[in-house]
Amino acid sequence: MTRQYNVAVAGATGMVGQKMIEVLIERKFPFKDLKLLASSRSADQLIKAGGKTYKVEIMQEDSFQEIDFAFFSAGEAASKEFAPVAVRHGTVVIDNSNAFRMDQDVPLVVPEVNPAAAFTHKGIIANPNCSTIQMVVALKPLHESAGIKRVVAATYQAVSGAGKEAVDELNEQCRSVAAGKPVHAELIPHKGALRSYQLLYNVVPQIDVFVEDGYCKEELKMVRETRKIMGLPDLPVTATTVRVPVVTSHSIALNVEFFRPLNVDNARSLLSEAPGVIVIDDPEQLEYPTPLAAENSDAVFVGRIRPDHSIQYGLNLWVVSDNIRKGAATNSIQIAELLINNR
Repeated sequence: MTRQYNVAVAGATGMVGQKMIEVLIERKFPFKDLKLLASSRSADQLIKAGGKTYKVEIMQEDSFQEIDFAFFSAGEAASKEFAPVAVRHGTVVIDNSNAFRMDQDVPLVVPEVNPAAAFTHKGIIANPNCSTIQMVVALKPLHESAGIKRVVAATYQAVSGAGKEAVDELNEQCRSVAAGKPVHAELIPHKGALRSYQLLYNVVPQIDVFVEDGYCKEELKMVRETRKIMGLPDLPVTATTVRVPVVTSHSIALNVEFFRPLNVDNARSLLSEAPGVIVIDDPEQLEYPTPLAAENSDAVFVGRIRPDHSIQYGLNLWVVSDNIRKGAATNSIQIAELLINNR
């Protein structure tokens, strides 16, 4: 008989938390009991999943007794406070925040890229940033073939990455413009920012706060997390992260320089055979990945594969993936599946 596990979702009423519940049901994760946790604002809310109705509980210190796996998506502060508490109860925490990603004692895992790292955990496993996940899934097979020398990334990130309130704000901007009313903007580039921008009919070249040398936090996440996941601490990586008026699925324009030659046909073949990757790349038929096509999929889609003629060994790629599913919920659950399937 297949062993069953007690599971908790922390941040269950948020966009990622709700998607985690959905994916747990879809993938038939072997849970016996499912506990949904959130802040006091969401206490007693009812959530239907898999033919059952669950009541949301307030997350507190005794919430993790007899819980085998806890999927955290309640924000960095909540993770820092409650993840260590859960670990003391014997729970394996898979955390979707930025709280532990760069902690040297916490593995940062993408199952298609560095699965072995998951088994080095000491109770907490970090789920990477959504843009980093789709980028490294595409880079891994190419690196194994030709060795990556440098990566330049420009992202086109969906507003769902800023949360449900930001999605609601974009939708309201659409209604306001259609009705000829003034447009309200408060949440882009981020809540509480010195200045806010309308996202409708616009792109905003900032995600998260600015931190150093003119880079925003999201850009440095992509640099540092990519190096950690791929085990390449000195890999030259640079990124520009941009918010676009798309609801779901991030896109990345990737420029990759290699140490050895890698032509387009070989790259297509490698990517087509790579786990978690779907190649859509037929310029003659105008076929390439788009955010709408990637929505609600767990795959990383790659297209527009072409040579970079400005360097000796280089390729350009277009990489698209659902940021809420593969970029958060599904990757977290895949990590837990990796652990239980190899016990």
